[in-house]
Formats: sequence, structure tokens, C-alpha cells
Amino acid sequence: MVDTPKLIIRPSDPQTTQRLQNAGIHPLLARLWSARGVQRQEDVQLDWPAMLAPKMLTQAEYAAQLLADAIKAGKRMLIVADYDCDGATACAVGMRALTEMGARVDFLVPNRFETGYGLSPAVVELACQHASGRPDILITVDNGIASVEGVAAANAAGMGVIVTDHHLPGDRLPEALAIVNPNQPHCGFPSKNLAGVGVIFYLMLALRAELRNRGHFPPNGGPRLDALADLVALGTVADVVKLDANNRLLVTRGLERMRRGLMQPGIRALFAVASRDPQAASAFDLGFAIGPRINAAGRLADMGLGIRCLITNDDMQALSLARELDTINRERRQIENIMKEQALAATDSVQTGRLGASVCVFHPDWHQGVVGLVASRLKEKFFRPTLAFAPAGDDELRGSGRSIPDVHLRDVLDLVSKRHPGLIRKFGGHAMAAGLTLGRDDFDRFAPAFDLAVIELTGRSSFEPVIETDGSLEEGYANAQVANILEQQVWGAGFAAPLFLDEFHIRSQKLVGEKHLKLSVQRGHQRFDAIWFNHTDRLPEFVKMAYKLDQNVWNGVISVQLIVEYAEAA
Repeated sequence: MVDTPKLIIRPSDPQTTQRLQNAGIHPLLARLWSARGVQRQEDVQLDWPAMLAPKMLTQAEYAAQLLADAIKAGKRMLIVADYDCDGATACAVGMRALTEMGARVDFLVPNRFETGYGLSPAVVELACQHASGRPDILITVDNGIASVEGVAAANAAGMGVIVTDHHLPGDRLPEALAIVNPNQPHCGFPSKNLAGVGVIFYLMLALRAELRNRGHFPPNGGPRLDALADLVALGTVADVVKLDANNRLLVTRGLERMRRGLMQPGIRALFAVASRDPQAASAFDLGFAIGPRINAAGRLADMGLGIRCLITNDDMQALSLARELDTINRERRQIENIMKEQALAATDSVQTGRLGASVCVFHPDWHQGVVGLVASRLKEKFFRPTLAFAPAGDDELRGSGRSIPDVHLRDVLDLVSKRHPGLIRKFGGHAMAAGLTLGRDDFDRFAPAFDLAVIELTGRSSFEPVIETDGSLEEGYANAQVANILEQQVWGAGFAAPLFLDEFHIRSQKLVGEKHLKLSVQRGHQRFDAIWFNHTDRLPEFVKMAYKLDQNVWNGVISVQLIVEYAEAA
């Protein structure tokens, strides 16, 4: 099983902390931000004027000129979306902005199970037969950088393609009219972490500027694109891209609009069905309540549902679609729980109590739309790079993988493909997540090959889980007011939420709901309520505890509560 986690403290630079504090930043925030690489006050300027300029994004201005020409000529445009939340929000941004700028535009989203990911030749065929008419221009969102064959098929069919994407390119770029992607060669855009929704948002800003230059809009006229910030924030958080300064700005502005009640009807409806309060909207809500409901459509059904929810202006239709998405998400959770239990049983029987360097699981009854989530849960449990496979068609298995910081998943798959030519039919991804296709009968050969490749690349057959903390929380800051200050900030991938480490005396403990440990704990003269979700084992009297500061509202009274992430005997 997994080793006991090692608790470490993020180092923060005292001089940087003091410099931030001198600039008027709360002392605790100054320390936390310093530990996350913030150097200057400018790094936390999260208002629109501090946003990186669209003209810095390679080919954004040229693509905007092409779109402006197409709008003037009355050409048909078709957005080709991806089937996850980033793709859905990117499609909604494009649909809303282009419509307001006078474009004839519709969308098409590939079905995960029929045509697979991205602009494939099969998707081009569907585009040619689209109900709104044969398009003149295809605009990819959150995909397209690897669609060499698909773009060639579109060109052959007489359709131009504008690619907007954020994924890493392969050896060949598609022969598109324009490619807008911060990660393409020679693009000097400072933020390489834009999500797909961020890329299309930037292109829409460039298009509005182009239309202003042409006199189509007055100098400060055209649609208010900041009204799309809720969609940009949702897609950015849901895609778990690194929250660098520019992404934190985009997410902050989106959350600020939600808290003021300014959001698309679909997002308001999703907050309602998720029983979350938009007035207290947080990145956590977007990542764990709203995003999964959009993603569920792409995993189990048709992402067109999610996109229609995000582009409708009818409140009743938005609520109806949000309820449908909520139902699909409940089904997704049930399927995922069953698959996870089967995966744990398979792991126990295959490994007979001893894990290798990796975890590979397959079940003939699994749903390929949910294997990525199962891989993620097993990776968290076993702290190993993990792949989960489901049947796909008559003769294939489709796998999805999640990794740990020590193991670059795509590099491991690349090594397996070199050591065993033909074993992997297709693969792609990056360091922390990847997807692949095997032959139906090749799983038993692949699993040990994958394990050996992990060992060869890392030189290790086991990995020590690490919990990064921010050290002790100063006693004067352990209150509901500071919890509120922390909750107002944007935390997430690459900018982890604060996790403190202190010793406590356990005064009382009991199980609630049969699966959560409710605690009363004491540090010095301060007593706190605390809860450890999904943990049932009793704790010793004195513990070292990694915890988050949280606000608890009960009968109108706001108090501080500790959310336990890990505890061990002190």
C-alpha cells in the first residue's frame, strides 16, 4: 500500500514577504504568495488593465482579420468544439461573441465514442452536412493543433480552418489559414498556460479591435466581452491549467461577476442545481460543482447539451438543460463509484498486496467516458502513475492515465512504444495526463511493459507521497475573518490553496454521516471545530495536523472551521 505521506513546508522568502507587506498586502497573504513565487505587487494586479495584450498572441491579429473579412462577406462559420468543459465554454465564448459581432455562426462538437477527439476527417464530413448549411470556415476551439489530416480534409473540401488551441503541437503543424496557440513554435505570449477558452477569448478581443479599426464599431463600441468572463473562469478552472498571474486575473474577474449576479443564464442554473450560492462563488465551486456537470455530458452523452446550456439566453431553457446535466452527472458518479470499487478489487487481486511502480486496470464492462476519473482516484490512493482501460469498439481498448509529479506520463508511453513497436496503436498527452489505444488482447502484455518503462525512466519502483504545507498558522490569524480573506482569493493548479501544519490536542471526536470524522481540537488557548471528510479512523489524543481554514455558516452565525487533509500522531 501507499507509504505514509511526508509533510514538508513550502519555503517563502522573508524579503519578498516584507516587500509585499510594505505594498499594503495582508501579512498572511504576503507570506503565502511569496511561497508561491509571487515577487512583486504587480504579480497580483488582477484588474482588466493588467491583462496580457491580445496582440502578443501569435497570429491572433491575423486570424482576427480573416474573421472580419468573413463577417463582411457573410460567410458561414462553424465552431468545432472539444467535448470537455474547457471546450464547451470555449465554444460558448465563440458563439456568443461572434453572433454579437454579426457573424453567421453555428457549432459542432464531436462525439467521444464515434469520431474521437479533435478535427478528424470524419468530423469534416459531418461539418459538410451540418444542418445550418455547409460552412466556409471552420474554427477549432480547444483542439486542432494535432489535426493535420483533418485540416487537410477541410482544405480539400473547400473549407478554410482557423485553429485555436492550447495543447502542445506535434512534429507537424496543420496547414490552417491561421493558428492561434500560445504553445506553438515561436509564439512569444508570456502565459503558456492559457486554457482553450482563454485562447478564443483573446481572439474575440482581437476581432473586436479589428472591427473597431475598420469602423464597423465606434472606437469603444462593440459587444462587452468582459460579460463572458464567467465562461472564461469556468473553463480555465475546470481544465486544471496552471493558474499563473494572467489566468488568476481571468478567473478573478469571472468570479467577481458571478458574485455580483452577472452571469450567463446557464451558469446561474448550474449553480442552482448544484445547490451552490453564486454570491459566494469560488474556484472550488467551478472545479468541483459546476465543471463536472458540464463534463458529464461529454463523458456519458452529448456535449451539445452542455454547450446549449451555456449559450441560451432563456432562463427556463437554461434550468431545464442544467437539470438534465445534473441527472447525467449523478449517473456519472454512480458509474464511477462502481468502476472504482471494481478497480480496487482488481488491483488487490493482481498485485496480491504488493504494488509495482504503476497501476494498470481494465474491466470489460467499464465505460470509456469515465476511465480518466477512475485513474485519477486510484492515482490519489496509491500515489503511482495509473492507467484505466475500457473496451472501445470490437477490437480496441481505450485507456486514460493520470500521473504524479515524479513521472512524465507521455514520456513513459513514448518509451513503451519504442521498446514494443505496434503495442500502442495511438497515444498523446502530457506530463500529468494522457490517453492511449491498445488492441483488445494486448492489455496483459502492455501492463508489465508500462511498469518497466516507469522504472527505467525514473530509476525507482516506488514513490513517496508528499504533502506540501505552509507551516504553522499564526494564532492571531486563525479566525473567520482571515478564512474569508483566503476564500476571496483564487487558488488552484500551480497556485495551491493554503494548507497549514500545527499540533493539536483532540478534545472530542465522533463520526457523522457514518463516514466523516467530526472533531473538537485545541491549540494553545484556542478551540476549533474540525472535520476530516471521508475518514472514519479515530485519532490519538495529540496530533500533527495539515488543515485548511474554512468559514462555517450555521443559523446565520459565521465561525471558523478546520478542514483536515491529513493527521498523524504528534
